[in-house]
Amino acid sequence: MTTTLAQDLRDAAALLASANDVTLLGHVRPDADALGSALALGRALQLRGGVKVRVSVGEPEEMPETLRGLDVGGLYVPASELPESEQLLVALDTPTPGRLGKLAPRVDAVRAAGGDVLVIDHHASNVFFGTKHVVDDTAEATAVLVFALLAELGTELDEPIARCLYAGLVTDTSGFRRARPSTHLMAAKLLEAGVDPDKVVREIVDDHPFAWLPMLSDVLSDARLEPDEAQGFGLAYAVVTLDAARTVRSEEVEAVVDVVRSTREAGVAVVLKEAEPTGPRRRWQVSLRSKGGVDVSAAAGELGGGGHRQAAGCTAEGTADEVLGKLKAALRRAPLL
Repeated sequence: MTTTLAQDLRDAAALLASANDVTLLGHVRPDADALGSALALGRALQLRGGVKVRVSVGEPEEMPETLRGLDVGGLYVPASELPESEQLLVALDTPTPGRLGKLAPRVDAVRAAGGDVLVIDHHASNVFFGTKHVVDDTAEATAVLVFALLAELGTELDEPIARCLYAGLVTDTSGFRRARPSTHLMAAKLLEAGVDPDKVVREIVDDHPFAWLPMLSDVLSDARLEPDEAQGFGLAYAVVTLDAARTVRSEEVEAVVDVVRSTREAGVAVVLKEAEPTGPRRRWQVSLRSKGGVDVSAAAGELGGGGHRQAAGCTAEGTADEVLGKLKAALRRAPLL
């Protein structure tokens, strides 16, 4: 741990220790790292007593079904039911205010009122939009930073806190395939706190309704492989339309990229997911994954998105072919890893 990060953790712990009204936000369409980190820190504050704590995201209004089991303390509040302001706003796993969606204006509102905004994140693209920051792009997950912060606060890990952190850790490391030895040691401590790893992974990653199978069959029947794209590393891509996704949850749509990225001949996987209708020009949420040859965060950044070098995303408008054309061009210019 660097001296600067150690001081940032101390400053953040002091800020949290003195707060009595805290809202913790994850990014829109949250994953297990965003919500798991927020719920773990929120529960630690809740157990301290005397603190108003709430966890939320800009969208969707309701917590994703696969993550609901993490909210043991009932901390999740839909965005529409949040109070007008809070003493302390904590943004987790969120590199820019824009990733907070419709809740982004709260950042400026809190700062204008003299409150604090604490940013806890592991994205290299973080723009440091808070008044205090715990940002380390070498951390495999934001959960790693929250784990360190809870240690600084002197919080004893109970099973619900440990489960939230484990959920973020196991998903953002792709099942520990990208975890350092220190991160495996962290996982061991979470297991010692009572986490059932099989149950966590089954509920968050592996559990899909039967409707996912015909949807997946429909989508993958039109998947394409272009071996010469992505600077010769190969590109596999698929498109999920609103019609194809009509029978499944958002979780099933998000899981498609994990199937596409398993393609042996492709170093980069891309999945376009149609968002709400926007007239003649469609709006797409795009997921990009790299096996290590191409920096997909740079490609996503060209289209206004961002993320990690091996996992990134963006939003784009146009036909599927138009968006794919822009992505292919961006991947040709992306730095190699």
